[in-house]
Amino acid sequence: MNHITNRLFLEEISWDDLPLVHVLHSIPELDEYNTLGIPKDLEETKKVIQPAIDDQQKNPRSQFCWKIELKSSGQVIGLAGMFPSNDRFRLGEIYYKIHPDFWGNGYATEVAKALVRFGFDELKLHKVEAGVATENIRSVRVLEKIGMTREGLRRKILPIRGAWKDNYHYAILEDDPRDY
Repeated sequence: MNHITNRLFLEEISWDDLPLVHVLHSIPELDEYNTLGIPKDLEETKKVIQPAIDDQQKNPRSQFCWKIELKSSGQVIGLAGMFPSNDRFRLGEIYYKIHPDFWGNGYATEVAKALVRFGFDELKLHKVEAGVATENIRSVRVLEKIGMTREGLRRKILPIRGAWKDNYHYAILEDDPRDY
């Protein structure tokens, strides 16, 4: 399931994307608020993306992972994904990571809106959620910009580089107002 926005093309990852995903996962700025940690080698990255690639053959899907490409050049600038709950709660959790060279251009907001639309329009979710480290001000701004509400604080839940970090829980409901 691929998606197109005004400036971006989101295409599900394949094994051909392993080196590219490895590079993205190895960028220190992208790891700052990420619980994965920087992979030590391609084999570790392979284990991280294996479930997303395997899931492409399942129905219903329990996870999606897309590479984010600039429509203008085809350059891959990040990754995004969703984990639908596939149960009566009809929830989906989203994530995104944009290469630091492309921060400040509104790409994360554009991707997050596309993920919310996908969740509501295609997966028929009731609620789309996102977790964000409390210190990740850029991502907090993105989630608030797309109309998500901060629903709570999960204290010391994120294991990041040997320390426990707090996490804000954000969400938007299918009937919440949004202009996209």
